Amino acid sequence: MTMDRRTLIKQLGGIGAATAIAGCSVQEDGGDGGGDGGDGGSGGTDSDGSSGTESQGPAGTATAWYSLSESELATRQDIIKEFNEQKRHTIEGADISDLQQKTSSAIPAGEGPQIFDWAHDWAGNTYEQGFIVGQGDQLSVDMNVYTETARQAAKYDGKVIGLPYGAETVTPIVNTDIVDSVPSSVDEMISTIEKHHDPDNGQYGLSYPINSYFTSGWLQAFGGYFFKADSDPQLGIAEDEFVRGLEFIVENFKPYMPKDPKYSPQAAAFNEGNAAITINGPWSLAALNGNDLNYEVIPFPEMSEGTPNPYTGIQLWYFAKAMESGGPSAAAARTFAEWYTTNEDHIRSLAENQGSIPVLKSVAQGDDLPATVQAFSSSVDMGTPMPAHPKMDDVWGPVDSALVKAFNGDATPEQALTTAAKDIRSNW
Repeated sequence: MTMDRRTLIKQLGGIGAATAIAGCSVQEDGGDGGGDGGDGGSGGTDSDGSSGTESQGPAGTATAWYSLSESELATRQDIIKEFNEQKRHTIEGADISDLQQKTSSAIPAGEGPQIFDWAHDWAGNTYEQGFIVGQGDQLSVDMNVYTETARQAAKYDGKVIGLPYGAETVTPIVNTDIVDSVPSSVDEMISTIEKHHDPDNGQYGLSYPINSYFTSGWLQAFGGYFFKADSDPQLGIAEDEFVRGLEFIVENFKPYMPKDPKYSPQAAAFNEGNAAITINGPWSLAALNGNDLNYEVIPFPEMSEGTPNPYTGIQLWYFAKAMESGGPSAAAARTFAEWYTTNEDHIRSLAENQGSIPVLKSVAQGDDLPATVQAFSSSVDMGTPMPAHPKMDDVWGPVDSALVKAFNGDATPEQALTTAAKDIRSNW
């Protein structure tokens, strides 16, 4: 099972890379559209971001699937409405509560969408199962309009399997209604959460969901790693450096957090103004803005020992198997994906309102991005892209379980991670 972050986030009901894709299983064989300079076909887009082939052929209707928070969903619906009003083609959007399960059952049955939206770490497994397909030789967009990281994330096995529109990771967010001085180091951050921890009065120093993705910055801070997607994939979760990362979390953060490690209670504590600091992603900002909470997003502070190294993701519009049949529906899906990912107004709006980190170079390289986005971008720069290798799918769940066991005191970090490593290898 992959890291189903957005399904996890949706449980709360109102809440939502500038590094090399070294961890992704990407091959540059030039297939399906060639290399970075030529895998986008003619490379032409209209000034409004639309495909240069948008007006060719009969109009089509395509289905787009996604799994978003309530606040994100309203924006997505507005964007699709604008596309349908402006273009010949029509997109029928659907918010899916369990996108992974639904795509896994619907696509093989020929009932799936033309495109769907998720982070790049699904690429390996979905491609190997035949759920997604390359469309590089059918695209009009020049892939060079995206950052190098985004271009690499959009390819698997040399094929352009989707188009990228944003990067994401988690980073510290400070409640400035409570905290007077934003910490500039991890030591200062720990002192801050200690100072403002008062659970008897419903106030916590830190709210922090405990799962693999959210805690990856500390788990990999001392040289440890989850998984290396080499020719002979390597699992690192039982190594000393990784264990040390979990020990750091349990020793320094657990005492100042709500007792339930799940996303909903942790996020709620900060969203309701009852925590000094949280560590969360850009999808959480809409809820914070709705609560009129004063906050400051900061990059991961410096550590006296180690360096925070969070997992990062690139959001893609994936090309589903239904695209293989071609025709007007496939043209509609490609046109929408190209328009969505190259429309500067939408990309800038997502950055300003939802903290999405742009990967469209004309926006990403501008100097007018909000401070919140710059902070998230800095943490992306510090991080490591999630592996897209199919075997990584077996890593998330057992590590999640190990983290909760260690957090609850049911096992030491070393015991919990050793057990998880055995479970993962048995699944492999």
